[in-house]
Amino acid sequence: MIYELRRYTLRPGRRETLLSLFEREFVETQEAAGIDVTGQFRDLDDPDAFPWMRAFPGMEERKAALTAFYTGPAWRAHRDAANATMIDSTDVLLLRPAGGGLPRWERPPIGAGEVPSSLYVATIYQVGPGFEPFFAEEVAPVLRAGGTPPLACFATEHAENTFPALPVRTGEEVFVWFTRFDRVADERVVDVPALGGRLTAPVRRLRLAPSARSALR
Repeated sequence: MIYELRRYTLRPGRRETLLSLFEREFVETQEAAGIDVTGQFRDLDDPDAFPWMRAFPGMEERKAALTAFYTGPAWRAHRDAANATMIDSTDVLLLRPAGGGLPRWERPPIGAGEVPSSLYVATIYQVGPGFEPFFAEEVAPVLRAGGTPPLACFATEHAENTFPALPVRTGEEVFVWFTRFDRVADERVVDVPALGGRLTAPVRRLRLAPSARSALR
């Protein structure tokens, strides 16, 4: 599988407009084109950001699915309204699985408004070579012992972007791991001394509250 972790920078106060449009018009229509809409969230630390994930069986399937969606009727009908909410949509990590798997729930229907109480935290490391086995052997056990077990891990996918109309970040090596808390109040951060010297940039943590129709809940 190939994943995109997308984080849009929005015009002030426009997140709810985009989220409503997305959940009404862009979930089923993307999935009909062959795109797995993995989850969509509110960033608890930035009211003008919209993070979400989607997945594809492979890079060629990604090209076909994105071509079908972005030339299809749903995007043509609503792209101007969606684009009007955005300042930037290029903060996109192209990823491959590196261990574990994100749990999935049945997606609520269009019009659902109940928001899950859970919190997902995506921790993004900038890393050098050989980080994946190091994480599995030295970091993951510490995280599990501290009550923040990694649910799923991802690493940079270096394949050429098969849909260049949508840029992705290049020239960097990242490792992303997700954990989940039943409630925001349950959140904790575990110190991992072994990471010292293994990261090439400051750690980035995205605190992600699932939206009403997210399949991650």
